[in-house]
Amino acid sequence: MKKIVAIIRPNKFDEVKDALENIGCHGVTVTEVKGRGRQLGITESYRGSDYRIDMLPKTRLEIVVSSKDTEKVIKAITDTAQTGDIGDGKIFISPVEEVVRIRTGERGVKAV
Repeated sequence: MKKIVAIIRPNKFDEVKDALENIGCHGVTVTEVKGRGRQLGITESYRGSDYRIDMLPKTRLEIVVSSKDTEKVIKAITDTAQTGDIGDGKIFISPVEEVVRIRTGERGVKAV
């Protein structure tokens, strides 16, 4: 099993969620976060003064899938979240040793 953590633009979340549902991936944890990468923030003007916003809002998705579904999920996320501009985000993939469904006690892929 793999844990996929995707950091995406907030305005792309609905499209990504729909794409994940279309491939049968329904379990996802979503967190609103702030961060920056190469984008290094943005500069805005307010009443004639410039100020820098260096921590931008992002949406963090956490998904645990069977190893065989990993590439399908990554493709769904990249195809829908990609704009081609700096700040599109990142996807991190890590191994998951075990999953336990609290309600039933099921383990492994059955619990996902």
